[in-house]
Amino acid sequence: MNKTKENRTAVYVLRRYLLLCAGLAIMAFGVAFSIKASLGTSPISSVPYVVSLFAPLTVGTATIVMHCVFILLQILILRRQHHPIQLMQLPVAVFFGYLTDFGVWAVRVIRCDTYWQQWIVCLIGILLVAAGVSLEVKAGVVVLAGEGVVLAICKVLPVKFGYMKVGFDVTLVVTACILSLVFTGRLQGVREGTVAAALMVGLIAKQFGKVLAKWELEK
Repeated sequence: MNKTKENRTAVYVLRRYLLLCAGLAIMAFGVAFSIKASLGTSPISSVPYVVSLFAPLTVGTATIVMHCVFILLQILILRRQHHPIQLMQLPVAVFFGYLTDFGVWAVRVIRCDTYWQQWIVCLIGILLVAAGVSLEVKAGVVVLAGEGVVLAICKVLPVKFGYMKVGFDVTLVVTACILSLVFTGRLQGVREGTVAAALMVGLIAKQFGKVLAKWELEK
């Protein structure tokens, strides 16, 4: 009986991690589509994209480095409150980073020569990122390091997650703008598509979440 229960628990956990991997893959392709659209990436990808423009790093590699910094920040913020399980964010970051590079390679054949075509590709990217976020939340195992930093700050400061997430995204976008202007001499990676992603991803993810709420993972 206990053996059967253990097997069911193992399958339950495996399903959750597979769901997380699916979410990360969809999200990575969403990032790739937003980069292809050339209308500005989502806030969380703005810094890695700009860094890839002037440093010998791909977008995916720069994403991994940024997430490593976020993990370190969580450890410094939480200290003794930091749970070792959160170090699982590191392999998740590596997986997501390489998937992003694969996504950028895969969508290279897509053509978007006109402004309206760019917007179509951009909106596809936004939808994919939102769907990926919804699956990540549904999996409920490990969050990406960017969200982990926000949660860590909320644990030590009396600020609601929603407000802190907005402030965090704004900080990333401002950082991307500064890096772009300083190292490339012009504004890149942050445009109207970035604003659209900031406004729409959360709302669309919430709608996806309502649909996913009807689907229960059996334990």
